[in-house]
Amino acid sequence: MSSTYTFAGKQVIIYCGIPVFAAGVLGCSLNMLVFLSLKTFRQSSCVFYLTVMSMVNIGTLFLGFFPRIMVSLFSTDGTEISLFYCKARLYFSQIFIGTSLSCYCLATIDQYFATCTRLQWQLWCNIKLAIRIIIITVIIWILHGIPYVVFYDHVVSSTTNQTTCLNTNYIFDRYRAFVTLLLLIGYFPIMIAALFGSMAFRNVQQLAFRTVPLIRRELDKQLTNMVLLQVLVSIFTLLPYTTVSAVATSTSAINDPVYQGKIQFAVTVTFVFYYISFASPFYIYFCASGRFRRQLKYVLFDIHLSRIFQNQIEPQMTLNVQ
Repeated sequence: MSSTYTFAGKQVIIYCGIPVFAAGVLGCSLNMLVFLSLKTFRQSSCVFYLTVMSMVNIGTLFLGFFPRIMVSLFSTDGTEISLFYCKARLYFSQIFIGTSLSCYCLATIDQYFATCTRLQWQLWCNIKLAIRIIIITVIIWILHGIPYVVFYDHVVSSTTNQTTCLNTNYIFDRYRAFVTLLLLIGYFPIMIAALFGSMAFRNVQQLAFRTVPLIRRELDKQLTNMVLLQVLVSIFTLLPYTTVSAVATSTSAINDPVYQGKIQFAVTVTFVFYYISFASPFYIYFCASGRFRRQLKYVLFDIHLSRIFQNQIEPQMTLNVQ
């Protein structure tokens, strides 16, 4: 019976995971293209956080999600072959996930400050400060990931004689299960984003009664809608995997294979949902904001495609003149 759940879990990863991975990489790339192409976005500290988040989301999908797809397809992800890859994949994966969720929280906090009535709080929303915060955030996650390099190693099974990339330190294993997975990249980002996202939404409702430039007001409404919808989606994508992982960790001593098979199947399904959170921001913004859809159309067709056509026409005109 447990093998049935294992097989079903592999099918979920293959048939749901591959589309999520492909759509996520495409969506994150389009996010960066739009955010970096428009001056309005380049001057916004909130969008700066969302841009960095889109960049590290691609790394998260490649290092955190794609190896699970490889295991489901070929029963290997390469970590048992190379010790360097065993350590590096987990190390950089936690850096990317932590940085992404940090940017997600920082974007909601920034948008709350930007829509506050107090001028001194609005002054916190600037690109220079955002760059410093991101640098500090990345350094923290780099230092936090050092135990992954130290304690993960190749372990040879005494029964199957197969090599596996495993954590060899019990204390760090408990810390990773109950602190990192449950709190740092689990419940904490959800609670922080939900709190500041709801307060930013309340502030935006009062913008019509305040003297704010029209362009600034429309940008704040757009970003708040985008961030708030992302918060709502994240609750339904991040929360299930965090909760199921907590149950799986607390019941790991149960020797019932059927029960463990059901738990692992639930972990696999919610794992896909978890990574939907990193793959979905572009599609969330596309649905949340008509202004973003118009900006996407403008960037793709009026800026980049027209530039490509212009570059193709100019050499032909040169040849005709010669």
